[in-house]
Amino acid sequence: MTEPAGFSQHTIQAFLAELASKSPAPGGGAAAPVCAAVASALANMVVAYSVGRKSLAEHQATHEAARDELFAAAKRFLALAERDATAYARLNELQRLDKADPRRADLPEALRQAVDAPLGVIRLCVEVLELGERLAPVSNPWLLSDMGIAAVLLEACARASRWNVEVNAKAMTDEGLPGSDAVREADDLLARAAALLPRVERACRAG
Repeated sequence: MTEPAGFSQHTIQAFLAELASKSPAPGGGAAAPVCAAVASALANMVVAYSVGRKSLAEHQATHEAARDELFAAAKRFLALAERDATAYARLNELQRLDKADPRRADLPEALRQAVDAPLGVIRLCVEVLELGERLAPVSNPWLLSDMGIAAVLLEACARASRWNVEVNAKAMTDEGLPGSDAVREADDLLARAAALLPRVERACRAG
């Protein structure tokens, strides 16, 4: 099996070409966190235009901390994209084997990894949305439309990743493995994301 190249080293054009190719990975499970990395970078642009602004001087420490958090989040999203693509490529390979093939013993772990990656994306989307809610009221008002766009993308990426949790959790159940807990956690997290999005948008409009 050839593992996908590190997404942090791809050009956008190369990633899109790979995504569009007739290959099981990368797919939607990688596309969502790559989009979420873009959202994190966009939120960080808002922070960049807020750091050093005289009218926001009292929030300088908040902005500096947020800058580091958002850089880290973007890197984590790309790592999750690569992890998802690698996990799904491995899972696809194992599922194509004859049921008597001893290599299928690795299937439970492959399924767990295929669930864990998109679930991690949803968790991180919620974290960044929570950060966005804190930042919107204290950031450069001229950039708040960008913060709103970042929030919309993050909530959408969380919902998108839930599809991969669901389909791989079902495959776990089909193999006699517990998968319902992951779906419940995903739904709980999505409820938080759905509640956070309008709060961020209201804060952006108020600014």
